Formats: sequence, structure tokens, C-alpha cells
Amino acid sequence: MSLMLTRRRVAAAVLATALLVPLAACGNDDSGAKDKGTAGGSETASGAPKADLTVLAASSLTDVFKEAGAAYEKANPGTKVTFSFAGSQELAAQVKQGAPADALVTADTKTMDGLSGDTGKPTVIAKNRLVIAVGEGNPEKVENLKDLADPKLKVVLAAPEVPVGRYSQQILDAQKIEVKPVSQEPNVRAVLSKVELGEADAGLVYKTDAATATDKADAIEIPDAENAIASYPAATLKASEHSEAAAAFVAWLSTPAAQEILQGAGFQQP
Repeated sequence: MSLMLTRRRVAAAVLATALLVPLAACGNDDSGAKDKGTAGGSETASGAPKADLTVLAASSLTDVFKEAGAAYEKANPGTKVTFSFAGSQELAAQVKQGAPADALVTADTKTMDGLSGDTGKPTVIAKNRLVIAVGEGNPEKVENLKDLADPKLKVVLAAPEVPVGRYSQQILDAQKIEVKPVSQEPNVRAVLSKVELGEADAGLVYKTDAATATDKADAIEIPDAENAIASYPAATLKASEHSEAAAAFVAWLSTPAAQEILQGAGFQQP
């Protein structure tokens, strides 16, 4: 009886082992599939790496980039884009000081070129033009650039180190028009704000910025022959901890989807 019991126990153990082998194999397959899925989860549906990106962008891109960022996040679930808006010269200072960010978009090529040691190769993603911003209804009857020379008119411009300030001075100098601004602002949005609040009668701003203030300010067109074209280059930052994701976002800005958003806001094609 003892020998027979032992044989039965051995047979049962062998049978149990045989049954467990295929289950273990199935378990290994599931584990491998799970690992593969986890690895694949590091990329978005479009193939771009997932990441929380910080993009330094010129003030004049404030409204359009909020829309563009939302569109990019929708197309790339798992990626978040946070923007930091300021005058291009302020953004350049932040880059030089080592501010943590992944990409940069300025309102002029000069500022971007000055950061060549800190950025990847830039790509122009949009262009813009200047207009004369005046109070709603144009109470001072401003018609053209020459009217800005009137000493009775309170004109505000961006500071000369700001891209829009340089563009403004460029077109005024070309027409030999001398303007004495009541203030010089750190970015284009500050110029527009002065006009909206009635603290200035007129100011030179980008066409796209004036379009955001239709209920508080009007825009006087400047003829192409007297105007300046602003270029917006975008580039990755070499100090980025998400270089591949940053490159994917910068590349997306030139795609038809992004260009439709930019041009819908009044920006011109690159």
C-alpha cells in the first residue's frame, strides 16, 4: 500500500507539472505583450514622443498659439504644450540665462540668429505686417504714417530692441517721418493695450494683434511699399530634455494643419 500510494503521488505531480507548463507559457506571452505596449505608450498616435513641452514664443503669437497648442495636443494625446509669451528680446535673455524650455519662436530672424549656439536650425513658420492701431472709431482721424508726426498726437511705439519696435522705426525712417512717442513698450501687446485703454491715440502693431482688438481699437492699413515684413522663425533649444518631442512640435508648425490655424489668424505663409 505504501509503494502504491507513492506511485500515485508521483503520477499526480507529473500531471500537475504538465498542466502548468502551457499556463506558464501563456503568462510569458501576456507579459511580453504588456511590456511592448508600455514601450509603445511612450509615443503619441502620430509617432511623436510624448512629453511635457515648454515653448518660448513672441507676444504676437499669444492668441494663435493657444489654439495651435490645443490642436497639437488633440492630435498627440499624452503630450502637453505650455507656452511662455514675451517680447523676443526677453525670450532671448531667458535662453541665455538657461531657462528650462524646449523650443523658441521669435518675431524676427535677427534675434534667433543671435542664439545660434543655443538652438537647432530655425525654420520660418509665418510672416506678418504692421498696421496703425487707433482708438475705436478712429477719433483722431489718422489716415497714414505721416499723420503720426503730428505733435498733438499721442503715439506709442515698442522699444527699439523689440522686433516690432525695429520694424516700426524702419518704416518711419524709410518715409523720413519723425515720431516722438509718449512711451516705448516692451512688446507689441503693451503697445496695443495703450491704444485700447485710450492712453495713446495711435501705435504701430502687427496686423494680427490689431485683429484681436476689434471692439476696442481699429486698424489703419499701411501700403505694402511703405511696410515691413516680419518673419517668425522657430527652433528647438539644445538644452531641451525632450529634444525629439521638441523637434516634432517645431516640424508640425510647418504642416498644413498648423498653417491653416496661423493663416486663419491673419498670419501670412512663410
